[in-house]
Amino acid sequence: MKGLIKSIEPASAAEKAGLLPLDAVTAINGRGLRDVIDAQFYSAETDLTFAIERAGQSMALHTRREFGQALGIEFEHPTFDIDIRRCNNLCPFCFVLQNAPKMRRTLYIKDDDYRYSFLFGHYVTLTNLNEEDWVRLAEQRLSPLYVSVHCTDVEVRRKCLRNANAPDVLQQLRWLADHGIETHTQLVITPGLNDGAWVERSVRELAALHPYVLTATVVPVGLSKHHKYGHRPHNAAECAAMLDQVQNWQAEFQRTLGTRFVWATDEWYLVGKRPLPNKSHYEKHKLFENGLGMVRAFLDEWRKVKNLELKMKNEELGLGHSHFLAKNVQFQAATLITAPLFAPVLQKTAKEFSKLTGIPLRVITVINQRLGESMTVSGLMMGQDVIDQWKSEDEKLKLENPEQFLIFNSSSSIVVMPRIMFDHPDGIALDDITPMQVAQALGQPVALADWMGDVVDALCGRNKLTFNPTAPDLSVPVVREGGWAVEKYL
Repeated sequence: MKGLIKSIEPASAAEKAGLLPLDAVTAINGRGLRDVIDAQFYSAETDLTFAIERAGQSMALHTRREFGQALGIEFEHPTFDIDIRRCNNLCPFCFVLQNAPKMRRTLYIKDDDYRYSFLFGHYVTLTNLNEEDWVRLAEQRLSPLYVSVHCTDVEVRRKCLRNANAPDVLQQLRWLADHGIETHTQLVITPGLNDGAWVERSVRELAALHPYVLTATVVPVGLSKHHKYGHRPHNAAECAAMLDQVQNWQAEFQRTLGTRFVWATDEWYLVGKRPLPNKSHYEKHKLFENGLGMVRAFLDEWRKVKNLELKMKNEELGLGHSHFLAKNVQFQAATLITAPLFAPVLQKTAKEFSKLTGIPLRVITVINQRLGESMTVSGLMMGQDVIDQWKSEDEKLKLENPEQFLIFNSSSSIVVMPRIMFDHPDGIALDDITPMQVAQALGQPVALADWMGDVVDALCGRNKLTFNPTAPDLSVPVVREGGWAVEKYL
C-alpha cells in the first residue's frame, strides 16, 4: 500500500531525508507498509531508507535519524487505504442500529478496528481479528488497546453483542497479557442483560488480570427512541446503587491491587445525583472519550478561570468582579446551549459567572428530537433542534420578561454551543448543519466552546471558533486531532 503524505514536520527525520507533501511512501527499510502503525514501527531504526513515489516516479531517499528525533510524517489517512475494519456484531445498544433514518451515509458504518484502538483510544470488541492481526499485535506490541468487554461470561457477552460466534474475551485478554500488551476495558451495562451479579463477576475477573488489564470502566447504556430490542436506560436509583457498588470495589482493589481499577463514568453521578469525585480519584487515567472525568475536568477548569483569569484581569484594572463587563468584553450577554445531562452543572456555573462578572448568561437546554429525549449528551445534539428550541425559548422570554429578551437578542449578545457537537472534518452536527447556519438562522454570532475559558474568550472577542452571520465563514478546523469521529477517515 501507499501512504500519501499530508505534511512534513520541520527539523524531522522526514524533512532531513527530503520527503515532501504528496509523496507516497511505499516502504521503509525495505518493509512494505499497511498503515501509519507500520510506518512508526519500521522507522524506529537509526538508518532509514524511504521508498517513495513522486509525480509518477519511484525513488529512494536516505537519512540518519538522530536519537529522539521525530519521524515527522503526517499521512492523509492512518490506514492508507481509507478503509476501516467493520464490526461483525449487532449489539442492541449500538448507536448505528439506533440511529435516525435519512442521515449521512457514514453514520451507518459500524467500525471495530483495533488499529484505531491503538492510535486513538477507540474501544473495540476483538471479535473480527484474524491470525495475521494477532501475529502483528505480538510483533509490534500495540499497547495499550481499548476493549469493549460488556461481560466476561461467554454466553452473556454473546447476547450483549448479538454474535453467537464471539470468542472468549478473557482468553483474548490473557493472550494479550502474555505478550506484554496492556488493555483498558469497558462494560456497557444494560438493565436485565448484563447487570447485577454479571457486573460483579466481570469486574472481578478483569481485576484478576491486573496489571495488564489497567482499568475497567462501567458505562450506562444509552438508548434512542429508535431502539428496537425492548431494553431501557437506568433510573436514578439504579445509578446511585451502581455508584455504591463501584465505591466498594474501589476500596477493596486499593487494598489488594494498589489501584481503584474500576471507575464509573460521569453519567452515573449526574443521573444518580451524586457529587463528582476529585481529579486525583481518576489516578491520572485519561479516558475522557469514554465519558470518565470530563465533568470534573470542566469544573476544575472553571475554578482556575474564576480564581486566576477573571481575578487577575480585574485586579490589573483595579476593578471588582462585577465591573469585568465595563473594560474587558465585546459582548455583554451570552446564551449557553447544552443537552439535558450537563444542564444542571452548566446552569450553576453560569449563575456563578454572572454573579462574579455582572454579565448575564442564560442556559438553554436542548431536547434531542431526532434521536429522542433519552439521548441527553451534547455530542449528539442536532443543529436544527438548537435553532428551533432557541427560537421557542425566545418567544417565551419575550412574553415573560421583555427586558431580558432585549438583552439576549441585542447586537452585543452571543450564542455559545458545545464544540463537540460539530466534531467532524466538515464542522457539521449530526444533521449536517454547520455553526454558521445556526448563526444565520438565529441572527446572532455563534461561538464554540469546550470550557468556561472558551466562553470568556467568546465574550472578549478572542474565541477563534466564532461564526458571525454577516461575515465570511471560518476556515479554522473545528474537529480535534485524534478525536472520536472515525468519519474523518472515511
